[in-house]
Amino acid sequence: MGWAEMHTASVPKAERFGWWLDLLMQDLAPTHIASDHRDDFQGSTAALELGPVKVSVLSFPPLTSVRTARLIQRSDPELWELGYMASGIMVVDQARNHAQVGAGDLLLYDTSQPVQMQMPEGGWLTILHLPKPAVPLPDRSMRDLLSRQLPAQGAGPLLAGFLQGLAGGQWTELEAERLGAAAVQLASAFLGGLADREGLLPPETQQAVLLRRVKAFIEGHLTEPRLSPQTIADAHNISVRYLHQLFRPEKQTVSALIRELRLDRCRTDLAQPGCASHPVGAIGARWGFTDAAVFSRTFKAAFGMPPGEYRRWLGACRGASDRS
Repeated sequence: MGWAEMHTASVPKAERFGWWLDLLMQDLAPTHIASDHRDDFQGSTAALELGPVKVSVLSFPPLTSVRTARLIQRSDPELWELGYMASGIMVVDQARNHAQVGAGDLLLYDTSQPVQMQMPEGGWLTILHLPKPAVPLPDRSMRDLLSRQLPAQGAGPLLAGFLQGLAGGQWTELEAERLGAAAVQLASAFLGGLADREGLLPPETQQAVLLRRVKAFIEGHLTEPRLSPQTIADAHNISVRYLHQLFRPEKQTVSALIRELRLDRCRTDLAQPGCASHPVGAIGARWGFTDAAVFSRTFKAAFGMPPGEYRRWLGACRGASDRS
């Protein structure tokens, strides 16, 4: 599973603009798009399904995009659209807000409200399509972030790098599900952090947002052997005691979550044919298990067999499947 990138260079000039629009409307909410370059439109689209979310990457010449109230009545997927501008300029108007974003900026808009976008230079845009129920933030707080140049601070740089890193990748269905969950965590942590700093969140939501930020931090630092409750608490300017309080309603402790996520990543790597030549201990070390014996015991306790035996068992299963 990976990118399905399509470029207008593959079709005749006269058909390029309509062809690009047809592809675009498969991934985006219905929108009116106009361009002075429609006679020889140079653009591309790429889309990736990541479990609960979808990611689109678009390249285009100068154009204008308008989503009207009538189009919203006709069809509304009810998404928060989080865009990352890799290059170019975008001028956006929505919810009485006006913003100009450029390369390296993030932007949020809503498919349920009219929006107008102008791209005077063309550019590259990555869009993370977030179903509204997946984002644990009040609609009122999200609306206050619409059509603004969102500062790339907090989890912003991590989110931007994550979205850029998806391009060109190939993943199994299970990996895609995990990447989608990570995308939701990172986006929620980023948007929640902005809303929290600007006083847009009600008190009952602040703990939930902080918990999301902590989980996103853990996901992004699993490869670091020193990851621990203390380093996590220090990174979020809270005490270890308060960190444990955040996890009290959860089904596991902070350390148990770190261990589970690391084991899950190790099991995924052991199942990859491309990692077959990697020593088992190296795979464990990659995900923070610096002691090979501890890694073997921990893996066996979780999955019923040591990692080396697990890999051989998977290989035998694949071989039997190939012969049938």
